Amino acid sequence: MTSTSEARPARQSVGDWFRNQLSNIAPFLTLLFLVAFFSFASSSFMSFGNLQNILQQVSITAIIAVGLTFVILTAEIDLSVASVANATGIVVAFFTLQDASVNIANIPLAGGFAIILAIATCVALGGITAIGVTRIGIPSFIMTLAMLQICDGISAMLVRGQIAYAVPSLVGELGSGSIFGIPWLIIVAALALLIGHVVLTYTRFGRYVYMVGGNREAAEYSGVNVKLIIAAVLMISAFCSGLAGMLGVAYFGSAQQNEFGTYLLDAIAAVVVGGTSLFGGRGGIGNTIIGLFVLGVLNNGLDHINIDSFLKILIRGLILLAALIINIYAERLRVSRSASH
Repeated sequence: MTSTSEARPARQSVGDWFRNQLSNIAPFLTLLFLVAFFSFASSSFMSFGNLQNILQQVSITAIIAVGLTFVILTAEIDLSVASVANATGIVVAFFTLQDASVNIANIPLAGGFAIILAIATCVALGGITAIGVTRIGIPSFIMTLAMLQICDGISAMLVRGQIAYAVPSLVGELGSGSIFGIPWLIIVAALALLIGHVVLTYTRFGRYVYMVGGNREAAEYSGVNVKLIIAAVLMISAFCSGLAGMLGVAYFGSAQQNEFGTYLLDAIAAVVVGGTSLFGGRGGIGNTIIGLFVLGVLNNGLDHINIDSFLKILIRGLILLAALIINIYAERLRVSRSASH
């Protein structure tokens, strides 16, 4: 009798642990499956050179996804990330193209001032979004959808259908250069992910982000300035998008309208596929890294087996749908488990 009664709670605890960790386990198992499948299907997939290709291909998405992770952890959404990236990249390229002899405070437009202006642009766009959400009370979905249109308008107004190729030397080096054979873009993305992880895991601000996403009312009762936290994560998201936009222009070799169009879905997919809860309060940069690898391995692996490009889009959509189902199912399990206790 004693052994039976002891065995029953053990089985329960394993089941509870599995249900609680479902959103973390599923993406990792998906990644392992994809690596195994593509390694078997293509002899060229499993190599150091291809790993570097995957890392470089997901680097821009990674930088955007860092900021988006902060936003989603607070149970908000930012649909403007790709458009902010595009607008910022065009700003830095547009002002780099201006006459280098024109100086403002003795800073040439072709260099430092273009970078400063681009950073100021993305921060200002993030600030406008933050004011709309926290002060006016516009839902983040609607506010960032409006900001998406505003940023697209800025991009169209500056380039007017043209393509700009010039970027400051610093941006060019970080976006397309390398050190000891490692692209700077990978290093910048890794640093962004590391800083994001440290902030979320080891700082008071990070704890407040999780508190706001987990239970907004409880966070307010605990003295957390919820509106300030939401405003801050929206501005962090805009800054990360702006950084990705500047480096992306150097990586692509040009700045043009709608250049970052696919990155909205990619960034959201990386965060959600990795297991960060759409309902806020659960997940983090570690989950986003797994999601980035899932997307990177999937896209790269499909290229290695020469699959139809239209089918590739369909498969990515199905993977995202599966991740959304798992995300919502895991949240329901967690809520039902909490209610039962």
